[in-house]
Amino acid sequence: MKYGYARVSTTDQKLANQIELLKLAGAEKVFQEKFTGTTTARPEFQKLLQALKTDDTLIGTKLDRFARSTREALTIIQELFNRNIKVNILNMGLINNTPTGQLVFTIFSAFAQFERDMIVTRTQEGKLYAKQHDPLFREGRPRTYSDEQIRFAYELLKQGMTYKMIERKTGISKRTQQRRFKLVKNNIF
Repeated sequence: MKYGYARVSTTDQKLANQIELLKLAGAEKVFQEKFTGTTTARPEFQKLLQALKTDDTLIGTKLDRFARSTREALTIIQELFNRNIKVNILNMGLINNTPTGQLVFTIFSAFAQFERDMIVTRTQEGKLYAKQHDPLFREGRPRTYSDEQIRFAYELLKQGMTYKMIERKTGISKRTQQRRFKLVKNNIF
């Protein structure tokens, strides 16, 4: 039997593309989940590992969908090889339980981890540079409403409008108004 495994890290991301690729590659059953890849204790992944039997094939679109580090990938693959389960990573190919297959897999795993580590390093360097050179830099999700929009809403409040009225007029929720108006009052804006 051929099993597919599709995973994304957040609920906002879509699984459809991975599932389609897995089915095109022959997956008869696809396990899917929206769960961080930083742990192997993912519910659907564990169910998949339990479902796999001798001579089955595990298909994944990319290595990082089921392993986050070279060590973790090697451990999982070795466990599967010990159970005579084939592994097909679509962007790498079929990985055999042969010395050559394991060498190729180890090299690809090392490069995948290297790439992830480089992304983290570049991101940290970019944040550090931004913190040092951009006084307006803020980490985290960008605010939905600009300072100008909040000041306008605050002026409406000072003119006697209620939070509900301001929400209808501007679209800014009551909770956001309360939180951001505190900053305006304290001149933190």
